[in-house]
Amino acid sequence: MAKQIKKRISKREVTLDGLMTVSKSEDGSRMADFMCCEDVNVEAFIGRFKVQGMCDGNMYMQELPKKQRNKPLFRLDHSSFTLGRDGQYYFNFILPEADVEALPELLMKDVKQTILKVKEMCLNKG
Repeated sequence: MAKQIKKRISKREVTLDGLMTVSKSEDGSRMADFMCCEDVNVEAFIGRFKVQGMCDGNMYMQELPKKQRNKPLFRLDHSSFTLGRDGQYYFNFILPEADVEALPELLMKDVKQTILKVKEMCLNKG
């Protein structure tokens, strides 16, 4: 028998009266400032939003979902090996530009270690 799980979304709305100033800077970026005219106490927040400014002056904002990062299967000195949510494996190698002379040796070292660890993971699975 399958359990049915209901997701409960807590929604608390506060309607505020105030003054909104919408402007455009010299570089073309848009800004909006809202100054509340009421005495309220709401939780402060910072977020990334999708904002729609309509031609009639209305403005709609919706917070964007947080970016989900892939967790590495393992990390090495200059690289990480990850299985993405899309089912693809990723090998990331990072090295400062100042160490470019050592890049071939370090890359080969990390690739060889990655190959050995992946072989070990495959043997332990099967």
